[in-house]
Amino acid sequence: MGEGSSLPPGFQFFPSDEELVVHFLHRKAALLPCHPDIIPTIDLHHCDPWDLGGEALQGGNRHWYFFTHTTQNRATANGYWHAVGTDHETIASSCVDVGVKKTLRYYLGEAPEGVKTNWLMHEYHLLDDGVLHSTGDGGRRKKVSDSAQAMQEPRLVHSTATVTVQESNRWVVCRVYESSGGSQTSFHDDGGSELSCLDEVFLSLDDIDEISLPN
Repeated sequence: MGEGSSLPPGFQFFPSDEELVVHFLHRKAALLPCHPDIIPTIDLHHCDPWDLGGEALQGGNRHWYFFTHTTQNRATANGYWHAVGTDHETIASSCVDVGVKKTLRYYLGEAPEGVKTNWLMHEYHLLDDGVLHSTGDGGRRKKVSDSAQAMQEPRLVHSTATVTVQESNRWVVCRVYESSGGSQTSFHDDGGSELSCLDEVFLSLDDIDEISLPN
């Protein structure tokens, strides 16, 4: 797939986190068609981030989007992706937890001696247990009952198709971009917001981890 070949002239792709999980990843895992079907599937191991231009979908602000299979080993031909921080941001839709977002940074070379680059990736997963959770009860998350989930499922995917734990854990949707110099590129979601507070914290922790104190 070439650069921008799936989008007509004048159109740009600016999905929010919620849209990526609900309208694209959930349908991919459930083997449902995506309309429009514009996000390609690639093998992350075969693509360094600077090669995504010929493989992934280019969105606004030179963000690249693609589906891939989830894996613990995120090595490529010339480097590897390493998680930034240990906590992950929860993605919610209509007060229901639908997925999580992990932030990773690309390093040149072999782990753990790789050289940090400005390439960053947001990796979106469906919930690990395959069950939706409610956040409407005073902020506490609880499992949605079978009857409630059955009522909510058509609103999320407009289908009665179910996603098994094994199927949902196989797929992730990724957003990759290169930050400019020392500052991070801003994301523009529904409200045109920049990087979330959690993103800022994760990136700061990543920098702190690499500082070696004198003996």
